[in-house]
Amino acid sequence: MARFSEKLKSKKFIITCELFPPKGTDLRSLLKKAEALKGIVDGVNVTDSQRAIMRISPLAVCHMLREKDLEPIFQLTCRDRNRIALESDLLGASALGIENILILSGDHPAVGDHPEAKPVYDLDPIQLLKTARTLEGGEDLAGRRLKGAPRFCLGAVANPSFKPLELQISMMEKKIQAGAEFFQTQPIFDLRTFKIFKEKISNLETKVIIGIFLLKSLKMAQLLDEMGLKIPKGYLKRLEKTKDPLKEGMDIIVDLLKNIKNECDGVHLMALGKEEHIPEILKRAEMV
Repeated sequence: MARFSEKLKSKKFIITCELFPPKGTDLRSLLKKAEALKGIVDGVNVTDSQRAIMRISPLAVCHMLREKDLEPIFQLTCRDRNRIALESDLLGASALGIENILILSGDHPAVGDHPEAKPVYDLDPIQLLKTARTLEGGEDLAGRRLKGAPRFCLGAVANPSFKPLELQISMMEKKIQAGAEFFQTQPIFDLRTFKIFKEKISNLETKVIIGIFLLKSLKMAQLLDEMGLKIPKGYLKRLEKTKDPLKEGMDIIVDLLKNIKNECDGVHLMALGKEEHIPEILKRAEMV
């Protein structure tokens, strides 16, 4: 089976999704969902205490997914660790055979379930990308030699809805210079937003995997719209009128996928606990 890094270098359309580790040690539900994704997606992101809510280590989950012949993408946030711990986790991932790393800032602890926790942010994402490349060169950030150097396939995040968009593109360029090989974006719902973003990044030499989000309810859609993710009014009306919001949300995501699948390098599906529906969504969108 081709590795994720090899697929990125090819012309293959990339399909990724994400799984949320549980708050606890019972991984049966997560692993069941993971089994259903085997052979369908090219990579599975494992989130790092998303929304600053404490969960089991994504590194442990990535290891278990790899043992089940899935290609994990280890999300590593700057929020909780200083440079010593970040370097240690990067080396640990490499020792476990996990080479795909998505580097991001991470939500502030104040918005999570441990608001009293102290944020770290010793390194920012650009610095952490450079750190990973430094480790690949056989040294740590203190300039000391390593006994065995890791190899990584590094990714970063981008937000197509960010304003001014020029600033976001500038940040993407800096992340590429720091070592990012691919990007996964925050969710896009509006095709106009997608087209503007696509035009702006046309000169970037990188793979950009577009985030697509499953809207499960009108309330969720309204909240995302208020957060600036620009949900089309037509989608809001569809969710308001339907008696089955999840089914309508799946219909919406299929429509989006059909409209952009020939216009981008790949898609990253965020189903927020409904990952068992991803195979059906991809089949309906004629992507598998």
